[in-house]
Parts: sequence; structure tokens; C-alpha cells
Amino acid sequence: MVNIDNSCSNKFNELLKESKTYLNDSSIDLINKAYNCALKMHEGQFRKSGDPYILHPIEVAIILAGLRTGPQTICAGLLHDVLEDTTMQYEEMQNEFGNEITNIVDGVTKISKLKYMTKTKTLAHNHEKLLIAMAKDVRVILVKLADRLHNMRTIEFQTEEKRKRIAQETLDLYAPLAHRLGMYRIKAELEDLSFKAISP
Repeated sequence: MVNIDNSCSNKFNELLKESKTYLNDSSIDLINKAYNCALKMHEGQFRKSGDPYILHPIEVAIILAGLRTGPQTICAGLLHDVLEDTTMQYEEMQNEFGNEITNIVDGVTKISKLKYMTKTKTLAHNHEKLLIAMAKDVRVILVKLADRLHNMRTIEFQTEEKRKRIAQETLDLYAPLAHRLGMYRIKAELEDLSFKAISP
């Protein structure tokens, strides 16, 4: 059995190593603070894979660091599920991390709550909402794309029905958004993983 603490520590060290290639010490301190907060808030939560939940936000943050995003974006990646899935409130996060990070997390939470149905019925409306969020702060979309990418990488733990639904949503909404932002490598991976889920 994998030692949970070790697997989390190793992944977080991978994030720090990547971040230290281009960020200063105060930025690394902020990332450490966000990690410790997320670790505490997600304690006792697990993914469908059986992995401790905290591994997901760390993986999202690693994707964001690989894109050379700023420290606030990486912190938002670490904290992106905290408002939605834990007891922490908006005001608490604001007090701890300030408006910038909290607003990115809040934007990601709002996008996650959008209900997607079918391409014909709601794609245009949802796309519009996503683009409005993007116009306010493109970092919201970057975090959401990183979140979706890691969810697609671990989609085999979902039921077949859910896999197909998530994959179709990814093809209809998130791959085109990645393309629009010029993130062609992420667009290609999202498409590959989606096709694999829809037509294995």
C-alpha cells in the first residue's frame, strides 16, 4: 500500500521544484501556505480512485506551474475545490489569501456549477458564461482547464455513463476553449482522452 503522506509529499515537492525554476522565495512561501490550507481543508476526503483528495489539487497546480503561470494562479489551483467541497467560506479565504486568489477560486467554483446538457441546447449559453468569466480574469479559465485535464487523466475511475458525459462536455466546451487560448498541447490531450473515453 502506498504511504499517503509520502505520495502527497513527493507530488508537492515536484510542484515546488517546478515552481522554483521561475518564481521567487516569497511566491514559494505563498504556494506553501495555500498547500497547507488545502491539505487541512481536504483532510479525510478521497477521490473515486481511493487517492487522498489533496493529490488532485496538487496535480492541477503542477499543470499550472508547467504553463509558467504566476503564484496566485498556482495557489488558486491548490485551493480550487476548497470553497465548493469544504467548510471554508469566501470571507475566510479572502482574509487568508486576499481578493485576487479568492476571486479566481470563486470563478472556478461558479464555472463548475454550470449545468451542461447537450451541444444543441446549452452550449452557446454556457460558452457565453465561460467567456464572460474569462473576460474578467483569464486565470479562472486556466485553473478550470488544468482541473479538467487532470480529471480526464483519471477518468477511468468513473462509471461508463459518466465517463462519456464528461468526455463529451470536454470535447464541446473545454477543448475549444484551450484552442481559443492557444494552448494546443492541452487541447490535443483533452481531445485524445475524450475520444478514448467515448470510443475505447
